[in-house]
Amino acid sequence: MRIDLHTHSNASDGTDDPAEVVRRAIAAGQDVIALTDHDTVAGWDEAREAAGDAIAVVPGMELSCTLDGRSVHLLAYLFDPGHDELMSQTGLIRDDRVHRAKQMVARLNDLGARVTWEQVTRIAGDSVVGRPHIARAMAESGVVADPRDAFTEDWIDDGGRAYVDRYALPAARAVALVRDAGGVPVLAHPRSPGYEVSDDQVTGLAAAGLAGLEVFHPDHDPSERSRLTALASGLSLLSTGGSDDHGTFVPSGATVTGLGSETTPERDYERLTALSHYA
Repeated sequence: MRIDLHTHSNASDGTDDPAEVVRRAIAAGQDVIALTDHDTVAGWDEAREAAGDAIAVVPGMELSCTLDGRSVHLLAYLFDPGHDELMSQTGLIRDDRVHRAKQMVARLNDLGARVTWEQVTRIAGDSVVGRPHIARAMAESGVVADPRDAFTEDWIDDGGRAYVDRYALPAARAVALVRDAGGVPVLAHPRSPGYEVSDDQVTGLAAAGLAGLEVFHPDHDPSERSRLTALASGLSLLSTGGSDDHGTFVPSGATVTGLGSETTPERDYERLTALSHYA
């Protein structure tokens, strides 16, 4: 089986609608795909409808979290989308994304970058507003040549001149909420630049209920994968994989590989589905 457990649609910062993500997954020869948009479950129904019997769709989400003062991401799978506290927290995150984005646009204007809030909301549409939408507005206005060029210290990269911090869940609390919602929490790309999580931090999250590590990710080279596999095995965690596909948008610093380029071992997928107490 070919199992890609990390993809994004235009429900968050991907460029394709959920149905198109599914169609591309089928064309790429995938048997299973997880839709893991940032802090939202908005694309689930469309993805499932598009899948029919051609491919299995795992409902998921990528949660914005903090750990020891740094940003980390948590992949959540097969949880109850009606869980009150988890949905309340993701609602707060999405609301703060709007407030944050407006502040960033204001800072860009102060820096002489002609970007408007109307541009950003038009580009985002019904999606969860994020920095990629601001970056695309900057490219549209000629502030930068390519959206990736916006992610620098001069502009909207972490700590950049127009950067504004945002609300996120403490990682251990996010793990507990996903578990309480019957889901399976997996730490996303734990060695990606800017999102590095140490072995000791992973051990702490495992004690809090973390179920797995995303080992097979475009940002992880073979030696890193070996180290993460050993760490996961030693902590009895799942080793998952996914392309982190965003359609035609490529996040700053990301490796371009394409949907289905990274996959989850079948045995770990079977363990993941068995751990869910909801789906």
